[in-house]
Amino acid sequence: MMYRKVEDFIQEWKQESQLTLSVLQSLTDEKLGQAIEEGHNTLGWLGWHLTTSPVFFVGQLGLNLNVDLANKQPSSASVIKDSYDRVSKALLNAVEQVNSDAFMEEELEALGATLTKGAMLRLLLNHQAHHRGQMIVLLRQAGLTVPGLYGPTKEQSR
Repeated sequence: MMYRKVEDFIQEWKQESQLTLSVLQSLTDEKLGQAIEEGHNTLGWLGWHLTTSPVFFVGQLGLNLNVDLANKQPSSASVIKDSYDRVSKALLNAVEQVNSDAFMEEELEALGATLTKGAMLRLLLNHQAHHRGQMIVLLRQAGLTVPGLYGPTKEQSR
């Protein structure tokens, strides 16, 4: 699966990045260390990974987001959320500068495979959804608010 049109990615990124932001807005400083069990990814690590990974993905496409990020995971939930918001907007701006759908068909070597740039952008969105799902479980386990993403949560249905 891949994007063939720049505008299709832009529209989906706008929607999906807002869903990721809604998950990050549920984080608290006190619960950033929440993990399914010792030695597994924490809410803070996952939130920061969602923030920094778009820089890697679009860097593979030859795009630069020009955002300054801390070298290590912040201990502040609001810094993670605000940083993601900046990265998300910078990514949108960078992709909006692409002036041809032919960009999506261009091939690159990444992640041990030959991919199109449109496929790499699809992987970025799949990656975000994957880690949001992990975070939802940890949010519930931590007793934090679980946002409805593609439908209402149990609490929202009451």
